Amino acid sequence: MQDQTPAAMNAEDLRQQAADLALLQAFIQERQKLLVITGAGISTASGIGDYRDGAGQWKRQRPVSHQDFMAYFSWRQRYWGRSQLGYPSFLKAEPNCAHRALARLEQAGKVSGLVTQNVDRLHQRAGHRQVVDLHGRLDQVICMDCGEIESRNAIQVWLEAHNPQLQTQSFAPAPDGDADLEIDFSQLAVPSCSKCSGILKPHVVFFGDSVDRGIVDSISAQVEAADGMLVVGSSLMVFSSFRFVRHAHANGVPIAALNRGVTRADDLFALKVKASCNELDSIIAGAG
Repeated sequence: MQDQTPAAMNAEDLRQQAADLALLQAFIQERQKLLVITGAGISTASGIGDYRDGAGQWKRQRPVSHQDFMAYFSWRQRYWGRSQLGYPSFLKAEPNCAHRALARLEQAGKVSGLVTQNVDRLHQRAGHRQVVDLHGRLDQVICMDCGEIESRNAIQVWLEAHNPQLQTQSFAPAPDGDADLEIDFSQLAVPSCSKCSGILKPHVVFFGDSVDRGIVDSISAQVEAADGMLVVGSSLMVFSSFRFVRHAHANGVPIAALNRGVTRADDLFALKVKASCNELDSIIAGAG
């Protein structure tokens, strides 16, 4: 069951939420080496959709897997066709008050690092400096044969020039520059590497793929050096981020979370606040 919105909460619930927010503010204020993990929930106020509901269940069909994308040309056609339509709206997203609040907390010297599951680069655009893009970045594409990295914006120009028939399609935007659209993509032209003609893939970690071991080891070292962990807007249902929360708990690092719904790590948190990520703005203003 999803958490109630503030408008639907009764007076007792509102008092409890206010008390929890005060505890979260104190938690942040006490930290000097806070490691932050963020998920899709922090970017929904920027207009980027999320994948899961308040119960942690899929809200829509699971995105393309790494294995299908690499093995089947038809899946690459489907991905690039939908992305051609969905990417422009993804580009319109701007950092919101929660992104900016965390950037201010870093500038105040209280954040040792930030790990985001998001591929939108909104933390960086908000001014945050020490960011690990755990699942990569959607503004780049990578050749799976030669490793060449190209601009996603340049690929968008190519897609629109080679597939003008798509531009009249009606669709609903989906998370991470995708589009909810099921049509025949069999005639779609697919971009290839400008250097070796190899397979181009968004420079992100698709479902079924794994995060680079070096990145995992680097974040694990940050976990061990932290004096606290803050999880913002993530259900932690994917192991790539859940492992760091589990590692923190095993090492006695206290963990707080700000998330409206169920998470995979609810039993590991010292404090969980069921509220909007936008509450970070006032919390951090008072904790700085």
